[in-house]
This record gives sequence, C-alpha cells and structure tokens, in this order.
Amino acid sequence: MKTAVVTGASSGIGAATARALATDGWHVIVAARRTDLLTELAESIGGEAITLDVTDEDSVRHLAEQLDSVDLLVNNAGGAKGLDSVADANIDDWTWMYETNVLGTVRVTKALLPKLASGAQIVNVGSIAGITPYVGGAGYNAAKFGVAALTRVLRLETLDRPLRVCEINPGRVKTDFSLIRFKGDKERADAVYAGHQNLVAEDIAEAIRWVASLPEHVNIDRLVIKPADQG
Repeated sequence: MKTAVVTGASSGIGAATARALATDGWHVIVAARRTDLLTELAESIGGEAITLDVTDEDSVRHLAEQLDSVDLLVNNAGGAKGLDSVADANIDDWTWMYETNVLGTVRVTKALLPKLASGAQIVNVGSIAGITPYVGGAGYNAAKFGVAALTRVLRLETLDRPLRVCEINPGRVKTDFSLIRFKGDKERADAVYAGHQNLVAEDIAEAIRWVASLPEHVNIDRLVIKPADQG
C-alpha cells in the first residue's frame, strides 16, 4: 500500500484530500496542529495522525522521524491573515503567512525528500493569489507567489530523480479560510461567499486525488480551479 502525507489535514481541503486518497487505497498520514480533529479523521479513514506545526523545526523533524517511505506529499498547510495594503502591513501577520505558506512548505519538503520513494510525487496547494495579485491580498499574494516559485524550481532541481511536482491553485473555496483570515469574525467571513457560486473542499480534493492517480510518467505542472462565476 502506498503512503501519502497530507499537511494541514485537520479540516477543509486537507481533511477532504485525506478522505479522497483513502478511498483510492492510500495509507494516509494526516498532519496538523489540532490533534483531536486529526485523531478523529485518522480513525475514520484507517489512517495515522501525527501532530505537526509546519513553523516549528522540531515538530517537522518529529514527523520525518516517524516515516520510513513516502509516495505522496501534499503540502496543504497555509492560510491568510488580514487585508492589509503594503503601506499598512501588519508585519506579524505577514510573517505568519510567510512562515506558514512558504517556509512551512520548505521545511516539510526538505525533511521528507530523503523519504520519498521512487516515482514519488509532491503536490503543493497554492492559490490563484499566487498568480494574480489583488488589492487586499498583498501579504497573501506575496506568500503564495513564493509557493509558486519554490514549486517550479523544485521540479527543475529534481528532474534527474525524477520527482513529480504539482501546484494546485484553488480559487474561491468555501472553507474556514476566511474565518482564519478575519481572526474569527464570522460575519466578515460569510460575506466573502455570499451571493456567489463557491467551490467546496471536496472539489479540490478530487483534483489532488486525480493528479495522484496518474501514471508515473505524467506530471501535472500547474492546475487552476475556480468556481464557474469567478473571473
């Protein structure tokens, strides 16, 4: 049985991805900070839960030490905080976004690269925010542009293995993303999705499941997924 590691798996896209992969026969290791939710998820899919904070070197090292071989790594941990302009940047929020989205992906990838089996694959969950900047997204744009850049250079660096590296870029997905962005303000979070068609976590999970199911000679470099009413 092949082994997949999914970070940020306690809810949203990560949890949905873990369920989708388990349905396809993967042994899924779910990793995130919220141990209670992880444990419940792991039990429901016959997987394994490992508590993980991608911003903490020791936590990432602990994850790697539990693993012998990995066939698929889904770097999903990430998020946004605030709508600051560059002029009004909250440096603490920007630091969190960079640490979580960019350096978190680097830490986990670096730690697990030696564990990746022949024909293995890495899927990094980016965002359309890493393709098209928008007013109110400066800090998140910067972080997700960083994820996009490191994904592409990782593919070039590992062509001789070869290692398949994919970047999945969701558009508007109705999860707890905006609730985190607005620091628990449910009214502001709900307003983001009101009056629109919205993707759900399972839509992105299905794309990741498909990418992971392809033959080893096929690499999906970049996939952009939007609801039908998003330009």
